[in-house]
Amino acid sequence: MTPDRIDGMEVGLFWVLAIVAVMGALGLLFARKAVHAAMGMAMTMISLGVIYIVQRAEFVGIIQIFVYSGAVMMLFLFVVMLVGVDASDSTVETLRGQRVWAFGLGALFVVVATVALAQVSWPQAVGLEAVQAEGSVTALAREIFERQVLTFETLGALLVIAVMGAMVLAHRERLTPRRTQRETSRDKLRSGQWLAGKPNPGVYARHNAADTPALAPDGSPIEESVPRVLVARGQVTNPAEYRLAGSTGRADGQPPAEQSPQDLPSGTNAAVDNRGHDVEPEADLGDSGQGTDEQGRGEH
Repeated sequence: MTPDRIDGMEVGLFWVLAIVAVMGALGLLFARKAVHAAMGMAMTMISLGVIYIVQRAEFVGIIQIFVYSGAVMMLFLFVVMLVGVDASDSTVETLRGQRVWAFGLGALFVVVATVALAQVSWPQAVGLEAVQAEGSVTALAREIFERQVLTFETLGALLVIAVMGAMVLAHRERLTPRRTQRETSRDKLRSGQWLAGKPNPGVYARHNAADTPALAPDGSPIEESVPRVLVARGQVTNPAEYRLAGSTGRADGQPPAEQSPQDLPSGTNAAVDNRGHDVEPEADLGDSGQGTDEQGRGEH
């Protein structure tokens, strides 16, 4: 657009939107919380889209708002919701001297860009009508895929490299080996508690709500059945109020201390057999069948 056709309202709107866009960009760079950085990025992209629309490049402005303020921002917010907004600055450098190299390369890039822009000879403006003689969409496509095709392909390769770098940074090695089902079963047998898994909340209770503890066969509430999140939030008032009248069991689902092992029914506690003797867990679950077979042959 030629300077003689720019009115005062357009100039004022441009300066207001330009200041808002710069403020959003600075907020994106210096915000310490990811949500604030996302809001700064959205403010910048929307301001740039409005500037494009004012300059009569409606297609570019709408794409700017929809793609960057819509799709990219939604992706960013989904990452924030999955990863979390709490972050702490780490002063430990994984690569020695990386900050010095980063500042040095950044300063070198600024110097090279300044020298290159100082030597560029800008052509004379021909006006918006001459540039968009065949339409703004066609002119944009011709500029990208004919005159700037090498730059376009380079940016595509740069985006692929950025995605690969994000995958490398997100990959973490396990500090401890993964526990197998065999090891988990062996630990449950040795502990003697919750061999079949913890009970769900509300089982055999007066309510089926998630904050209501389950009741053991003796009528005592089992506090472990309530999700730990509800316990941490304080949404479970008093599990003891759900105890049935006349119950003498403990709140953890185990038999009371004054109850003798002979009074326990079969299968109540895995660490005590029906005769009251402690059961030594098998050293290996795979050897239990062999020992039973040998014992059976000895009895015959």
